[in-house]
Amino acid sequence: MPSDGPILVLNGPNLNMLGTRQPEVYGADTLADVIALCERTAARFGREISAFQSNSEGALIDRIHRARGVESAIVINPGGLTHTSVALRDALVIPEVPIVEVHISNVHAREEFRHHSFVSPIATAVIAGMGIQGYAAAVEFLATRS
Repeated sequence: MPSDGPILVLNGPNLNMLGTRQPEVYGADTLADVIALCERTAARFGREISAFQSNSEGALIDRIHRARGVESAIVINPGGLTHTSVALRDALVIPEVPIVEVHISNVHAREEFRHHSFVSPIATAVIAGMGIQGYAAAVEFLATRS
């Protein structure tokens, strides 16, 4: 797979509700705003993104499987699956590409159960608490890796 292939931006459960769900925690930006920001950031480096969101663990896993040999990297905000899904973690190693885990809020400053991630140990990098700018940082980081 070429290192300049699309960067897959995955969003898990409830992230389709950005902008309306707990704006005091997640801000007023929508998922469409997140995707537009990722597209603009990738374009600055001559790159493209593929975007996918699902509230279904199985759909996310199926999309990750399809990334193998197609996408060059993955930005993922697993939502609540971060703390519960071994299956999602296992799927993320299948494409054999760099992964950046992103969280809009600082999960370490929130409830205790949010402090554990099944994704972090296999991620190249983890970004938390930067709002949607964390996605831009993740895309830039992956787009500029050699």
